[in-house]
Amino acid sequence: MWIRATMTYRTSFLLSAFGNAAITLLDFVAIYIMFRHVDVLGGFSLPEIALLYGSCSASLGLADLLLGNTDRVGRRIRDGSLDTMLVRPLPVLAQVAADRFALRRIGRVVQGIGVLVWAVSALHVEWTPGRVLLVPVMILAGAAIFGAVLVAGAAFQFLAGDAAEVQSAFTYGGCTMLQYPPTLFAKDLLRGVTFVVPLAFVNWLPALHILGRPDPLGLPGWAAYLSPLVAFLVFVPASMAWRAGLRSYRSTGS
Repeated sequence: MWIRATMTYRTSFLLSAFGNAAITLLDFVAIYIMFRHVDVLGGFSLPEIALLYGSCSASLGLADLLLGNTDRVGRRIRDGSLDTMLVRPLPVLAQVAADRFALRRIGRVVQGIGVLVWAVSALHVEWTPGRVLLVPVMILAGAAIFGAVLVAGAAFQFLAGDAAEVQSAFTYGGCTMLQYPPTLFAKDLLRGVTFVVPLAFVNWLPALHILGRPDPLGLPGWAAYLSPLVAFLVFVPASMAWRAGLRSYRSTGS
């Protein structure tokens, strides 16, 4: 329904999608300007950082397109409008994701893939079948990991009432961090985003394997292929937290 409503005004949709892509592209423009003054950043060249940026932006864009509206859960909890979703014969999470579905967010996906295509064409690496396969797997698994974080953040809003900014800190904030090479960050932070909130599996570990670079934490090369498994392992507790949140919901009485 929301897609049909959006496509009723196609020019408006195209302008909105283009604006969404242009605004998010400014992050990469800042990186490009930085490389006008330096040759490498943390030992990484511009095409190598473009690989990190493009893969992370595309993954977050997909997750935001499909589950970005979960940040509205807190508002629905506060005003009691979540009640209307509970009485419908549909999964509540699906209703939350589809509520006011913003197709314009596809702009972030397109610009991320565009930067990624440029990076792949500019990189001087040996493209084995495993590395070629790792590129789409990295994007899809990364989207699933970000999606799990979004669902977990939505579940936390049943407890906190309004935790959309906490959710954004791990998604948008995490993606901003993943756009830069892991060699820039302290080992304790790398351990946290690898073993606690496994954002490193979104693109750092797969990208390091594609580029033939060692992992700063010394993980083996085959760890780069664990992103789908990691996505599944983080989605299980996120979905359990969401179900627990729904069971604890008591409405506002209004």
